[in-house]
Amino acid sequence: MKTERIHLIAIGGSAMHNMALALHEKGHHVTGSDDEIREPSRSRLQRAGLLPAYDGWNPDVITSELDAVILGMHARADNPELLRAQELGLKVYSYPEYLYEQSKGKTRIVIGGSHGKTSITAMILHVLRKCGVDADFMVGAQLEGFDTMVRMTRDAKYMVLEGDEYLASPIDRRPKFHLYHPHIAVLSGIAWDHINVFPTYDMYVDQFRKFIQLIEPNGKLFYCRHDSDLNKLAGENYPQISAIGYGVPEHRIDNGITYLIRNEKQVPLKVFGDHNLMNLEAARLVCEQIGVAQHDFDHAIQSFKGAAKRLEPVRVEENFACYKDFAHSPSKLKATIGAVRKQFPNRKLIACMELHTFSSLTAEFLLQYAGSMNEADEALVYFNPHTIAHKKLPPITVEQVRGSFAREDIIVSNDSSAMVSLLQGKKWDNSVLLLMTSGNFDGVDFNDLAQSLQT
Repeated sequence: MKTERIHLIAIGGSAMHNMALALHEKGHHVTGSDDEIREPSRSRLQRAGLLPAYDGWNPDVITSELDAVILGMHARADNPELLRAQELGLKVYSYPEYLYEQSKGKTRIVIGGSHGKTSITAMILHVLRKCGVDADFMVGAQLEGFDTMVRMTRDAKYMVLEGDEYLASPIDRRPKFHLYHPHIAVLSGIAWDHINVFPTYDMYVDQFRKFIQLIEPNGKLFYCRHDSDLNKLAGENYPQISAIGYGVPEHRIDNGITYLIRNEKQVPLKVFGDHNLMNLEAARLVCEQIGVAQHDFDHAIQSFKGAAKRLEPVRVEENFACYKDFAHSPSKLKATIGAVRKQFPNRKLIACMELHTFSSLTAEFLLQYAGSMNEADEALVYFNPHTIAHKKLPPITVEQVRGSFAREDIIVSNDSSAMVSLLQGKKWDNSVLLLMTSGNFDGVDFNDLAQSLQT
C-alpha cells in the first residue's frame, strides 16, 4: 500500500477528525488545520500526534507534495488553504467523496433517512462485529467498542456508510448520500430538515428520489413502509433495483423491557420504542442480505445499548429513569416522546428539549412544532438567544416559541441555569426525564444533572 500525504482542511469536525485518525491508522502521513478545535476532537487528535500546532489557516502548508486535500464542511469556499490547493491543481475531495474513493471494489451499504440512520448503522456494525464480519464504516456517533467513527482498510469486503442528506462541502453542493452509489440502501423516513438548503418540502423529498436513482444496478432498497412519502417514492419506476418495505416487528413490553417475538421465542432488548424496532428490522434485513442468519442477528442485537444520545440511558433505577436523545425536529420529538410513553405507560413523563439547529430556530419552521410534545405530562423548551445571533438569524421570543408548540402549559426558557433549577426542584419518584437536544443546553452535564435529581 502506497503511503500518501493527506491534508484535512477543518480537521476538528466530528467526521473529519475521525477520518484523520482512520487515515493515520492506515499508515498515511496526515496533517490538518482548523480555526477552532473543541473537545473531544482536540484530545483525540493530540493523542495521535495530529493536532495542528496552532489554530488558524496557513496556505504555506499546502504544497505540491500533497497527494490529496480533504475539505470539511466547516471551511468556507474562500479558505486560503483551499485556494492554494486549487491554484496548485491538487485533488480536493469532500469527505464523502473520499470515502467513496476508498470504497471502490467493496459492497457499499448506505443508510439514509431524516431520522434513525445513525441507530440503524450502529446496529448493523454491532451485529457484524459480534458475528465476525469484517467491514469498513462511517457512522455519525461514537459507538461503544469502536475506537473511531470511521474505518478504512484494504481488505474489508463491505463498507457501511451513514448517508447524510446535507451538503458534501462548501464547493460541492450535492447531498453527501448522493456520492456513495450503494449496492444495498436503507431509507428510514422523510421529515423536512435542512430548510436553509432545501427551502421547500418537495425539493427536500427530491433528494431522496435522486438517492434511489443512484443505487447500483441489481441493488436493494429497504424502506420504511409506515412513511407515506417513502411509499410513494418506492412505488415509482426503478427497474434497476428491488424495493422492499419493512415495519415494526412483533414484540411485547413487560415491566419496562421490550422483547422481540421470534417463532414463539422472546428476544430481550436493551433498546425500545417503535422507531428503534423499525430501525432494528432495517438492520436485520441488511445483515440478512450479506449472509447473517436471523438467529445470529437476534443473539447479537440483545447486547446493543444504542448509539450515543439515541435514547441513551443516563440514570435508570426502579422508580426513575433519565434518557438523553438527539431528537430536535418535530417528527423526532413525537417519535421519541411516544417511545418513552409506550415503554413507561404508568410513569409521569417530563420532556425537556433544546431548540438548537439552524432549522429549529427560524420563525417559519417553529410552526412545525405544534403538538409535537403533547404526549408528555410536562413539557419544557429551552433556547439560547446567543446561538440565534451566532447563526445570524432573526431573534425569536419566549412567547413566540410557546405559541408555536400549541400547548398552553408548556414552559419555555432562555436561561439554562433556571431550567436546571426547575428540574432539580421536582420530586422524581415514579417518573421519567427525557432530555432532547443536538447540543447540551449550554454546558449542562447530563450525568451530573440526573444524579442531582431527588427521587
